[in-house]
Amino acid sequence: MRPSAAGRGIGQPGTGYRVGFARWRSDLASGGNRYDEELTAALRARGLDVREYPVTGAWPLPSDDDRRWLSGLLAREQDWLIGNIVASAVPEQVADAVSAGHRVTILMHYFPADDPALPVPDRQRLAAAEAEAVRAASRVVVTSAWAGAAVAARYGREDAVVAVPGVDPALPSPGSMRHGRPPMLLWLARLTHGKDPLTVVEALARLRELDWTARLVGPDTVDEALSRGVRERIARAGLTGRVEVTGPLHGADLDAAWDAADLLVHTSRAETYGMVVAEALARGIPSIVASGTGAVEAQGAGETFPAGDVGSLADALRAWLADARLRDRWRRDAAEQCGRLTRWPDTAGRVAAALTSGTAPVPPRPVPGARRPRPRHTPPAPSA
Repeated sequence: MRPSAAGRGIGQPGTGYRVGFARWRSDLASGGNRYDEELTAALRARGLDVREYPVTGAWPLPSDDDRRWLSGLLAREQDWLIGNIVASAVPEQVADAVSAGHRVTILMHYFPADDPALPVPDRQRLAAAEAEAVRAASRVVVTSAWAGAAVAARYGREDAVVAVPGVDPALPSPGSMRHGRPPMLLWLARLTHGKDPLTVVEALARLRELDWTARLVGPDTVDEALSRGVRERIARAGLTGRVEVTGPLHGADLDAAWDAADLLVHTSRAETYGMVVAEALARGIPSIVASGTGAVEAQGAGETFPAGDVGSLADALRAWLADARLRDRWRRDAAEQCGRLTRWPDTAGRVAAALTSGTAPVPPRPVPGARRPRPRHTPPAPSA
């Protein structure tokens, strides 16, 4: 059975329906945070009463106090949407809530077990815990068909509802080449090992004889040692002045980076989707992305390379830089896709259908060693 895409051809499900949304909120920009914020606004625009409960702490590796707090929180609402960075760590609480008659829908943003920033033993524990949480949940929403297939393969849950991230309409990016400047390559993500900025720097070091510039844009304080290493590698390769590490950009500064970009390079080694890839496509910008990830699903024009393979990425970049006809073809392909992209109201429609379909929660499978939670302290009131 393929993951369902609930919401196609529906009207306005769930008007007046109340749901709590427990999500981990980072202080740094991320695709997951952006999805949650856009989804919340679009669900409310459909008439759903979404009560946000920001979750803080070191999730998906919470403290015992964090777990106890969440157990108390789940008693506050009948129906829940919970981000999997939280749910993956508390399968017992998910199972207990469903057993008590609550509807719990897990929103899958990423697989913690694939996160190279986490120690291997923690990743292994999270894989087992997330399997229990997903099986216990009333519903599962994923952000791509790729993620839905992964949930089915890993956890045996074949009814995941696909709600691809939306994109906002955008004007075509003029790029740098049309103004007589060297082509500008844009890399846009957090500087972390999972996003793999060193692979793009190493690939560019093999292309010094060609004409180009590059910008690495995104939060650079998550792993300061890695960010320092990226800058040092740029200097050692003699690319200072050609490769700029900007840190995070917002508003007009980010728009200017998009407007100057001729190609997006996305080296992330693990993605359930690729929001930045879709956002590039909305601006008519093709991309080169790592194969074997959900980012490929978001790509409408460009090329793929094996994740972490510096040589293959360098070859793909060289082909694009050296072949004007290839560049024109990718641009045309991207322009043709702009009007076909999912918008946030479409995403919200699919999630709303998942939240409001049926009335009875799915009975959970037994969770080994599950304990009934003791009474907890009163959690804070939601933000409406």
